[in-house]
Amino acid sequence: MKRLSITAGVVALTVGLASPAVADRDSKDHGPATTAFGQGTTAFGQAKLTGFASLPAETFVPNSEPSGSAIGAGPFNGITGPFADQPVQGFSGAVNRHDGSYDVLSDNGYGGKANSADFLLRVHRVEPDTKTGKVKVLGGFNLSDPYRKVPFPLTRSDRVLTGADFDVESIVRAYDGTYWLGDEFGPFLLHFSSTGKLLEAPISLDGVRAPENPYLNGAQPTIGGSKGFEGMVRSVDGRRLYPLLEGTVNGDTPGDLRFSEFDLKTRDYTGKRFTYRLESPSNAIGDAIAVDRNRFLVIERDGGQGADAKFKRIYLADTRDRNGDGVMDKTLVADLMNIANPKGLGGFGETFTFPFTTIEDVVLLDNRTLAVLNDNNFPFSSGRTPGKADNNEFITIRLSQSLKADKRALR
Repeated sequence: MKRLSITAGVVALTVGLASPAVADRDSKDHGPATTAFGQGTTAFGQAKLTGFASLPAETFVPNSEPSGSAIGAGPFNGITGPFADQPVQGFSGAVNRHDGSYDVLSDNGYGGKANSADFLLRVHRVEPDTKTGKVKVLGGFNLSDPYRKVPFPLTRSDRVLTGADFDVESIVRAYDGTYWLGDEFGPFLLHFSSTGKLLEAPISLDGVRAPENPYLNGAQPTIGGSKGFEGMVRSVDGRRLYPLLEGTVNGDTPGDLRFSEFDLKTRDYTGKRFTYRLESPSNAIGDAIAVDRNRFLVIERDGGQGADAKFKRIYLADTRDRNGDGVMDKTLVADLMNIANPKGLGGFGETFTFPFTTIEDVVLLDNRTLAVLNDNNFPFSSGRTPGKADNNEFITIRLSQSLKADKRALR
């Protein structure tokens, strides 16, 4: 999470997040009709906006605990803290529940350990309304450690987890119904029950330690702050996880990100990893999901918002490295700053942009349709309207050609 924000009017949408089309029949494990990055890549054409919905920035969990006592009074983009309840914000990961609703993961709260001790880590269940353009919050659950799996001290004696304990930035649901989350403070892999109870001790990645890592003991970190597991992929067969770091590990080529393989049966890293190369070392990734056993969709973005937002893209990254340069091949599938909007959805013009600092959620709905969500960094981001806190926006976009995904990627 970075500090920034949006407004967004709520208007009717034609094709919604809750109603994905039926997947194409061709789901064999092969790529689309494009050539690999570095070999004369032919990017996809312009994506089209097919759905828009918005959750107001000032949305809170009813009858919850106060929050934001350490952020200062502000005002921040017209909003004054602290808050009487927990905000529903900071969506850093999303899971399709296939019933019209989504599990969305809030990150550590307000951007750091020092100011997020009263932000309770939570998975919300939300439902975008395809008729009104609004988003309903159906409920959710807090994350906790009742079985005392975390070996280091936590903020709260009741072991409810907070943004001072972990910075959770990615989420997948395993085929057994449990959740795996990627954290940036370790970075750690965290395994939770279907109701948010931690089931195992946090799992470290050898050689990678963030400045917030509780095991540093005076040693130097090997990765920058807030640069841990920003994305995480569940393999299409459900046997492996692929957590993707947001930042470059010390000693690696600047802009190269480690994409490691974790075996869910052995509960250990296999030692196999791929390299995702950013288009600029100053860019960051926002999320990653599987298309098939070799191909993954990755959000890559710059740090700008509003008028300063220039680079917000989704790439198709292929582990097969056909040009032999040692990094994943990349094909541009969607430029989120240049989306066709012929029906004027959301009250916007013929070209729709997604000008947020942090775009951290992508969901594969069918072979040509993606759901994309922003992290609104409440109350600090103002990418949609300067001086006004960003809403959480949900959009669906239709790609110019089929991804030909493995059917299991749609589960």
